[in-house]
Amino acid sequence: MSVCPTEYWLWLQCALGAGAKTDELLAYFGDPEKMYNAGSNEWRLSGLMTDKKINALKSISPSETGGIFRECKLKGYSIITPDSVNYPERFKQLSDMPLVLYAMGDASVLKDTVSIGVVGTRDASNYGIETAQKLSFSLASCGVTIVSGGALGIDSEAHAGAMLAKGRTAAFLGCGLSYDYLKENASLRRAITKYGAVISEYAPFTPASRTTFPIRNRLISGLTLGTLVIEAGVKSGSLITANYALEQGKDVFAVPGDIVRSSFDGANHLIKNGAKPVFSAMDILSEYEYLYGDLIDFSKANISLSQIPYVEYRKKKESNKTVVENKRDEKITETKIQRQPNQVNVKKSLDESYSEEAKKVYSVLNENPTHIDDILRQTSLKMSDVLSALTELELMGDVKQTEGKKYSI
Repeated sequence: MSVCPTEYWLWLQCALGAGAKTDELLAYFGDPEKMYNAGSNEWRLSGLMTDKKINALKSISPSETGGIFRECKLKGYSIITPDSVNYPERFKQLSDMPLVLYAMGDASVLKDTVSIGVVGTRDASNYGIETAQKLSFSLASCGVTIVSGGALGIDSEAHAGAMLAKGRTAAFLGCGLSYDYLKENASLRRAITKYGAVISEYAPFTPASRTTFPIRNRLISGLTLGTLVIEAGVKSGSLITANYALEQGKDVFAVPGDIVRSSFDGANHLIKNGAKPVFSAMDILSEYEYLYGDLIDFSKANISLSQIPYVEYRKKKESNKTVVENKRDEKITETKIQRQPNQVNVKKSLDESYSEEAKKVYSVLNENPTHIDDILRQTSLKMSDVLSALTELELMGDVKQTEGKKYSI
């Protein structure tokens, strides 16, 4: 397959849609540009397309994809095609490989060799939440890239665990990067871009729907060596991801759960049918010691999860309210108080659960946006420490990022 201009990859994906099986088409025509130039008569003679697909291909031209280019340039998204250096070889093995990926952050995370998918329910129990964060922390500490879906519940804790370990993580969305979806996870997505990337197969403004998420799930399993399921019902999207993993010849792992809670039925069912039960990072990493032992730090793999601290950056399930939402309510109350005469706005103090770097960075911030270069100068910290501190503060809802790499409380 020769190198093909990006607009032709965009044309083919926009016409056929995400998740379309295109391996036979590309094998026959060579690449999207040659396919476009062949024309509709040749498409029909190939015997590989229905009239519906031919009409879809005729309904748009490569020159009409300019709007996507403009949005990506405006927002700083990378456009990744099978010709791109960051396109993963593992995706090229899929019959329905993504023709275009959009990435916000460090797209090189797509090429990380040792990566594990971590999936589970959005409505997770305390057990599921802590297990997801601690297992992901443990895996990331050993050099594993954590891949998940950027949703609430298990997904969020998986990403958070990786970042707390200062590891790598990637989030695949079931909508376009510019679509206003799941506002309560906006700070998490911003944090992920400092440790990897937020990625989508969908054009920037594509909305989320019941069909976009199952299509997305094949990419989580397709990119990774194996998929870990934590707390999932029998009809959950997590089991769709696990089934994709099996179809792709990948490993499936599951955390045993409460046998009287339906939210664990899916994970327990997987174990019953051959998935490897997981109690520590080593249960996963031992499967890859022979092939990738030089890329994995096994010294931390056997640490008991009970020894790993849990960072509660969100309120647990019982409160049904995130820390970020609570702080929003607090700020509303503070605003009302500030409107009263003789009241002074007092900056909150950070408790002992915060890192020293986070406290130092927080100390130089106020309501006026401060550029990251000024934060570096005022704190005398290394860039890596400042980024880690800002991630911690964003996860806890204590700071927000504004335009131009500026931060405020």
